[in-house]
Amino acid sequence: MSHIDPRTPVLIGVGQIIDRLGEDGYEALSAVDLAARAAARAIDDAGGDPRSISERIDTVAGIRQFEITTPGAPVPLGRSNNFPRSVAGRIAARPARAILEVGGGQGPQHLITELAGDIAAGRSQVALAFGSEAISTTRALAAAPEKPDFGETIEGDLEDRGFGLKGLVSMEAANHGLVDAPSQYALLENARRARLGLSRAEYDAEIGRLFAPFTRVAAQNPFAAAPVERSAEELVTPTEANRPIADPYLRYVVSRDQVNQGAAVLIASVEAARELGVPEDRWVFVHGHADARERDLLDRADLSASPAARLAAGLALEMAGVAPDEVATWDFYSCFPVPVFNAAVDGLGLSPDDPRGLTLTGGLPFFGGAGNNYSMHAVAETVQRARRRPGSFGFVGANGGVMSKYSTAVYSTTPREWQADRSASIQAQIDTVEAVPQVSRARGWATIETYTVKHDRAGRKTGIVIGRLEKTGERFVAMGLEGDDEIVALLESEQPIGRRVWALSTGPGNRVTTSPERADAVRPPRAPALRDAYEHVRVERDGHLLIVTIDRPEARNALFPPAHEELSDVFDAFFADGDLWVAIITGAGEQAFCAGNDLVYSASGKPNYLPESGFAGLTSRRGMNKPVIAAVNGFAMGGGFETALAAHLVVADETAQFALSEVKVGLVAGAGGVVRLPRAIPEKVANELILTGRRIGAEEARQLGVVSRIAPAGGALEAAQALAAEILDGSPTSVRISLEVMNETRGIPDVVDAVTARTSAFDDLMSSFDAIEGITAFATKRRPQWKNQ
Repeated sequence: MSHIDPRTPVLIGVGQIIDRLGEDGYEALSAVDLAARAAARAIDDAGGDPRSISERIDTVAGIRQFEITTPGAPVPLGRSNNFPRSVAGRIAARPARAILEVGGGQGPQHLITELAGDIAAGRSQVALAFGSEAISTTRALAAAPEKPDFGETIEGDLEDRGFGLKGLVSMEAANHGLVDAPSQYALLENARRARLGLSRAEYDAEIGRLFAPFTRVAAQNPFAAAPVERSAEELVTPTEANRPIADPYLRYVVSRDQVNQGAAVLIASVEAARELGVPEDRWVFVHGHADARERDLLDRADLSASPAARLAAGLALEMAGVAPDEVATWDFYSCFPVPVFNAAVDGLGLSPDDPRGLTLTGGLPFFGGAGNNYSMHAVAETVQRARRRPGSFGFVGANGGVMSKYSTAVYSTTPREWQADRSASIQAQIDTVEAVPQVSRARGWATIETYTVKHDRAGRKTGIVIGRLEKTGERFVAMGLEGDDEIVALLESEQPIGRRVWALSTGPGNRVTTSPERADAVRPPRAPALRDAYEHVRVERDGHLLIVTIDRPEARNALFPPAHEELSDVFDAFFADGDLWVAIITGAGEQAFCAGNDLVYSASGKPNYLPESGFAGLTSRRGMNKPVIAAVNGFAMGGGFETALAAHLVVADETAQFALSEVKVGLVAGAGGVVRLPRAIPEKVANELILTGRRIGAEEARQLGVVSRIAPAGGALEAAQALAAEILDGSPTSVRISLEVMNETRGIPDVVDAVTARTSAFDDLMSSFDAIEGITAFATKRRPQWKNQ
């Protein structure tokens, strides 16, 4: 010890706590109080003077609770505005730096590694990492008449690193039911079963064999949330208590998040540890460490494995200079079976019944999934075991996301100077693997790559598939067609992976069933046609003119999926009807044409999607070969402005206001605004409007070329009807073909190339009735009688 670098980091104290609901001694502690109690125990565990240690802490780092990991998640009992400094205040620490880590189960190990590196570099001397969850208390007391208030406001700087959800969540995945961890991990689990060629019964037995030893450890752990030993058979046998969650998972093998737990780890330099009087038998060194990030879920070449976890585990052991058979204790993050299978069994070749065990705590389904903080408990246990067996080695593997992020470390009481991070070498291996090509709108025959069936408490089943299109090999995600028991039966068969399915694109997203015929039977095709009535729009037919009115004045005509679907159907019918030649879209009432996306609905958590034709059934529509006029009365904000930009012509009353206001609410004008506006007006002006969300009036919009005509207040529809009448006076065939030629040549940059481009449109025109009628009527000095033929 005397020759070791004084800046070498050592773990000097660990602490854990549990506050079991309903048991003697239950205190209904908040997340802050749980973390503070664990931190105080870590300080006491160091063996020096607690007050002196608290005063020397220069850095505190907190793990995010679940309720502050998910954007918009409810916090029914309140929370601290500065979790790390709230905890610091409870233990009389006044750190210069406070960190709130990103979400993810890799966080505790990653933070410990980072803080140790800061100490080795001289940027810190004593650091405290901690985390906690009070989910069980929150759920139990949220509706209590005298519920506790966990809210507090603390002054002081905070390095809030954000949610850390980039690459882990997507609107496409959410719209296809992939919003919960069990269903996403089940996809990986089923892919692994197929790779190994195991039957359902054989794989269930493997899951039971893996997790039964975990229950035995949990049963002996005083900090475990569910200390009950269960047999392998019991874990995988469905019962009322052990209900199906997401095939192949039953409740007992799914991470337990209803816990009240906290843990903390205290780290210091060798120099500070000596100054604080921490006995050397409390010191534990980091011998190896690694962090790796896997490709995003749908980008991965192999959905049955995570090379990132295996590479990170291998690198940590290599840095420590130990082989797997030299490791005394293991703890693998175990939210579900597949992360343990991947890292321990497939990666390191360990056996589920290895006498050393694969967990020190009992694992997340049994010890408890303390939110993002589970691995802080694993490190605490590893430190204690290392002290009891001086010179032995303990391994911790921490998993985050959907086997997306992996942090590892090897610990021992044997002195070892700090080694700089070498993770870049393994990350480069991961990043060089090409992403799998994907498609958002899937159509045609496909092969199931992996799958799951979700079960709700009422017994309803929802199939989810990741597949590959046969024609292109592109990957897609889809749900089973609603009301289709055949696809559920296929997914519940012995081995669905590799089976053929029929994919179709619908408004809410991709759907799969067993055949095109089955798709037509479950979801009968409907010819485009106007209905007698709609819920969210009004439709008026006036000769060859169709007037479409968005009828949600109470919401300023803001749109949400059911309204988009109706508008998509209306415009499908318009473009299919040869007797309708011009359409006008406007808004009901005097306040707004369309205020854009219905943000109240978006905040509800319900599926928020656009039909294939886009916002208002127009912004992503191809082949718009009949004129659509936007009659803008009042506000055209966000998606409302994007709808106007998608129209061929815009008539606005003098009160109209236009804006791509998405930046004001943290969104992006993704329904075509960021694409169309810079093509419609000078680029620099478009940039200003997009980046500031600034509103422009009708006159400025006309000067920029966005608006064709301005009408008096309240006169937009009347002016649009007058403009439509002018168009209707000409040949509908000429109008249609003019639009087709403009669309065909829009992407040709050279003007002469565009003018001379080969097109069949002119041939169609010259052979049309309307062309002959127009010439004949001119020659005979009479009004032409157009037929749109």
